[in-house]
Formats: sequence, structure tokens, C-alpha cells
Amino acid sequence: MQQQTPPEAFDLAGMVADLNGLLRLKTTVIGIKMFASVEEMTAIPKIRRPSAVHTTDQIVSMASRLGWTVGITGDDLVGAQCRAVIGLAPQDEKWLSGESYVGVWHGTAEDARKRQEALDVVPFGQYQAMAVSPLTSGRLNPPDICLVYATPGQMIILINGLQYTGYRKFEWGVVGETACADSWGRALKTGEPSLSLPCFAERRYGGVPDEEMLMALKPEHLAKAIVGMKHLAKNGLRYPIAPYGIQADVRAGMGVSYPKK
Repeated sequence: MQQQTPPEAFDLAGMVADLNGLLRLKTTVIGIKMFASVEEMTAIPKIRRPSAVHTTDQIVSMASRLGWTVGITGDDLVGAQCRAVIGLAPQDEKWLSGESYVGVWHGTAEDARKRQEALDVVPFGQYQAMAVSPLTSGRLNPPDICLVYATPGQMIILINGLQYTGYRKFEWGVVGETACADSWGRALKTGEPSLSLPCFAERRYGGVPDEEMLMALKPEHLAKAIVGMKHLAKNGLRYPIAPYGIQADVRAGMGVSYPKK
């Protein structure tokens, strides 16, 4: 008897092909999946396990920059901050105090605590492991969330795609350092599309280029954005956005997009 594709599975390779065609992305689109047990994580085909201690930023970038499938537990991460964002360590009083950040990222203990309290994190106790992998590998199907690294120009088209139908205003925050809480932390916690400005640590340790932003979103939201971007492209609203000219008569250009106006 032929095995049927589970209903929750996605054509991830097809989605990535569409994304690359629509946005000309430079960075591999990846997925993150959380696991209730280490055994579930290690059962993923061809999964790599770290031999050193890393930040979560580094683990994510092993997938997005190198194309690897990597699985971790809390023991593979450098400290409580990385672990807590993805729910692999408790958000206890010591963590909430942010004491190690006083005099580094914040001028006072009060400021450090406010930042810790502002972070969106996965509740502790649900998961024991995490895996990352390029979407095209199909090894995490479905992933809990997808990560799309893109320039601001690419990102606004992606957002416009999300808003093509079922419009709503997106409101995102910036916590500063530990911006992974704005992206994968928030998306894993809330299930909502989550945009971030990658922070110092993501750029220093994760190798995120200056020009890239990060969107974390569920695969169904990514699929919706792709459909929306295809409609926009048919309307001539596509990436790359060709500069029209700051001194040109705008009526000819606007007449293409709004011919009835």
C-alpha cells in the first residue's frame, strides 16, 4: 500500500523555488522544529550534532548559510539566554534579573530587567530539543516556523504578499540585543509572523550580513505570502523595485499601476 503524504505536509521545495523566483533571495530559507524528546530530534535523517558549544544564532546559521540539518539540546548552547528563548531553560528569577548584562548592554539593573521581561520566549517544559534544516531538504515537514532572511526591499514585498488578502496591520517590536526573541522566539510562542532587526550577536556569531532582516513565520503564512506576491507581480508590483527617477513626471508610472485613476 502506498504511503500517503500527511495532510500537514507542505511542498516546501516548491515554496522555496517560488520565493527565490519572486524575491531573488541570497540566503537559504530554513525551518525550525521543536521536539518534546531528544529521541525525536535525533531520529531526523542525516542530522548533525554539535561537537562544541554554540549560540542559537550559530546553529540557525549552520542551516541558513551552510545548508546543514542540525539538532541541539540545551547542553549544546552557551548560556541560559539562548536556551530560555527557545524554551530549553526556565525563565527564573536569575534569568529575569539580566544581571550579566548590567554595564554591558544596559546602564542599570532596572534597565536589564526590563529588557529581559520584554523578550518573547517559548514557555519552559514543553521541549527538550530543537532542529534546524533548509526547507528544501524536507526533513522537517512541517517545520514549526520558517526563517526568511531578506533585504528591506525584499522584506516589504513579502509583507505586502501577506497583506494582499485578509489585510491587517502588523506591529512588531525591537528589544535590542537578543533580537532572536523578536523573530523565532515570538513566532514559536505566538504563531504570528514575526519580523526582526538581527542584533549584534546574530551578526557577530551568526554571520548575518548588515543588509539582512529576518522574518519568522509558520509555513501556512509563508504559503499565503507567496500567493499574495504572485498576484502583486501580475500587477507589476514586484522585486527588484526599479527606481522611477526622482525628477521624472510621475503620472506615466502611476498610470501603469492605477490605470483607472
